Amino acid sequence: MKKPDDTPLFPLLAISRLRMGIDGKGVTSLVAGAGCPLRCKWCINKKILQNRQPEYVTPETLFERLRIDNLYFQATGGGVCFGGGESLLHTPFIGAFRALTGGAWKITAETSLNVPEENVREALDCVDEFIVDIKTADPAIYRSYTGGENGRALQNLTLLVPYADRTVIRVPLIPSFNDGADREKTVALMKSMGFETFDLFEYRVVDNSR
Repeated sequence: MKKPDDTPLFPLLAISRLRMGIDGKGVTSLVAGAGCPLRCKWCINKKILQNRQPEYVTPETLFERLRIDNLYFQATGGGVCFGGGESLLHTPFIGAFRALTGGAWKITAETSLNVPEENVREALDCVDEFIVDIKTADPAIYRSYTGGENGRALQNLTLLVPYADRTVIRVPLIPSFNDGADREKTVALMKSMGFETFDLFEYRVVDNSR
């Protein structure tokens, strides 16, 4: 969605301020947006959308809301992390937003990389660090959990190889979908590509039947 003057808009769901050790180095603000090509079985974003419609904001509007934490960002080397949904669906917006910061804030993108190749290439010019939620390299497991194919994500990952030093690969254990052996295979593949930084964790399944 764009304004008539072609100013890119971001489908804002929420802003989480003053985060540390979660979205990269320093103090960060997580900017959560709507829209995703995947339909993950335990998607948090899906629950948020049931109760909240996105607010479409301009880069200038978002910048004004976040600049309250400018001193924290600059003092700690932090900045803004775009999440989702799928952040790289909105690379024109991220690029316009970064221009407003003058490069003083670190820009991080949480992404599945399941987007067109041109989006990833554009992101290389405006994103400082990537957190890639690759989930699994196994096509069948990926399809079962996300409802999508992982071929495009893995192909796009090759574009980040030269930027491996500023890329974190997330490989979770997802109960009922993958196991430790699958995660080891995925990590081994990522290492063979040149990636060295991983976020390994296990999904916690909450029983909502009670």
